[in-house]
Amino acid sequence: MMRKIITFLVFSITIAVSAQPNHSSYEKGMQKAFGLWQEQKNSEAIHLFERIANAEQDDWLPFYYAAQIEITSSFGLKDETLLDTKLKKGQEYLDSAKKLSKNNSEIIVLQALLHTSWVAFDDATYGRKYSRKISKLYKKAKNLTPSNPRVVYCQAKWNIGGAKFYGKSTEPFCKDLEKSIELFATFELSSPFYPNWGEDRAKNTLANCKL
Repeated sequence: MMRKIITFLVFSITIAVSAQPNHSSYEKGMQKAFGLWQEQKNSEAIHLFERIANAEQDDWLPFYYAAQIEITSSFGLKDETLLDTKLKKGQEYLDSAKKLSKNNSEIIVLQALLHTSWVAFDDATYGRKYSRKISKLYKKAKNLTPSNPRVVYCQAKWNIGGAKFYGKSTEPFCKDLEKSIELFATFELSSPFYPNWGEDRAKNTLANCKL
């Protein structure tokens, strides 16, 4: 499933960039990094994103994607030491991205997902530690950019998980999923490499959401 998400992400970005004439070395490097990620060569992709970030010192996106690889590949891990290593590295990349782009809802969403990985690993141990932080992060992101579909989708998915855990109705959050899908349809990318993931997952989550 994760490979399908990555494939769709890379495919979407490749189409967007291919429409741009005169590819720069930056664009070619970013495309190569996404290609490595699609091939599940995560370490190579991360290293390339990091090299691009060091060359493009005012661009938060390479750090963002390096963090995203570490975070998304951490879900499902059973080894706590490995999980800790990946998420600490992911946090370093997020911190670097934050320095370049403050109050960025895309980065805030990744921060929430990083904490969510710990909760998914061991809810009994980490749920109390991170649940309130995650909710606050989504609230902050939504206040910053209420029309960002990833914010609305990820917040809805988090709230659905909480509702199911406490035996409450998921209906309000299923409606939020519907809203996120509407926002995905109209969301305009500010650049070819701007984050563009989540729509398929939102649709799949909605299909399984009990209204």
